[in-house]
Amino acid sequence: MSDQYLSKNMLTRRFGVINPESIEEYINDGGYSALKKALSLKGSEIIEEIKRSGLKGRGGAAFPTGLKMEAVNLAEGSSKYIICNADEGEPGNFKDRYLMENDPHQIIEGIVICAYASKINHGYFFIRGEYIKATKIVEHALDQARAEGYLGDNILDSGFNFDIEVYKGAGAYVCGEEFSLLATLEGRAGRAAYKPPFPTICGLYNKPTQINNVETFCNIPHILQMGGAAFSKIGTPSSTGTKLICLSGNIRQPGLYEVELGTSVKDIIEKLGMGVPRNRKIKMVQLGGASGPVIPESMLAIKLDNQDMQKHNLSFGSGAVIVMDDRIDVLDILKRIIKFFHHESCGKCTPCREGLLQILILLDRFIDETANESDLQLLEILIETISLTSICGLGQAAPTAVKSVLEYFREEFTDRIHTTASALKGGS
Repeated sequence: MSDQYLSKNMLTRRFGVINPESIEEYINDGGYSALKKALSLKGSEIIEEIKRSGLKGRGGAAFPTGLKMEAVNLAEGSSKYIICNADEGEPGNFKDRYLMENDPHQIIEGIVICAYASKINHGYFFIRGEYIKATKIVEHALDQARAEGYLGDNILDSGFNFDIEVYKGAGAYVCGEEFSLLATLEGRAGRAAYKPPFPTICGLYNKPTQINNVETFCNIPHILQMGGAAFSKIGTPSSTGTKLICLSGNIRQPGLYEVELGTSVKDIIEKLGMGVPRNRKIKMVQLGGASGPVIPESMLAIKLDNQDMQKHNLSFGSGAVIVMDDRIDVLDILKRIIKFFHHESCGKCTPCREGLLQILILLDRFIDETANESDLQLLEILIETISLTSICGLGQAAPTAVKSVLEYFREEFTDRIHTTASALKGGS
């Protein structure tokens, strides 16, 4: 992949250029011009542009944004809601925090455009409770937007009424899952629900609801400005636009990077992150955060492209790239991941609540070198059961790292079994 795919600044273009707490600087830099354009169009015309762009959700699921908007637009009823999911709890991800802290009006503009297109009059900004600075900046930006007529009644004399309310999360990872998020907004315990129906049909207060990630909303103004066809030429045919990458771990230059989709993981690590310190060998790289898969160094040429990833049954999720060098204990990393998800489970469904605990018990056996072959078989059965039968994405994705280690680093488990067998034989 050539360097043309690296360091594409679209969503991050204003970072460090404007004062995020100044709506005047945002407007002077072209801000809210996309909203003005949108208000001159029909909702169906806006949705067609989004569909033409090929934009897919940036929260990890990669569902076509235009289809979600269209579903809410066509849903019956006058009461509809839109929610910006800023409950960024995935370990390894911090992109949404940077967007809120550095360019909050870009997010607000995207939300208002989507609300107008889908005939929505009320929205919520659901922000992770730990993001105190980001929350203050967003609340200030919303006040400014209301004062300037970009929010509230009769926005820019268009006859469109819409406002956004901020809701602060309470530190529960599971509330990043859409049905748990909805339950929290309704004042109920943050627990998942069975699907269907989906939120676009029966969401907040049983009304049609559009839920999108912060980064997804940020793309909307750019699509309206350049046109869906032009946006679709950025990236690859199956993955259009740019992607914010949270690069961390054993890396020389960790941080937030915006790259064109189609960039390889190898280029992100070597050309943006400047490689691993002291030229140590990479043991594995985790994609998407704690709930994502891990890959060996031999697979780093894989691209941030849905089609390329799907060939290997992988996903780049919400965009984290966590680099781990050859000093790590793979099973210790897995134990930390599963312990986190077991702690964050809402406890509603048995596969997640009990299954993750059983995985922890098995991991301890391998770490202590007391495991046998049947433990390995049981581990694989548990992974499939939890992934296929858990109600929500937490349980479904929690064992992903363990599953990919079994695929690409199976010796990390089998070597411990062999050690056990040898020890038993030597003591007989």
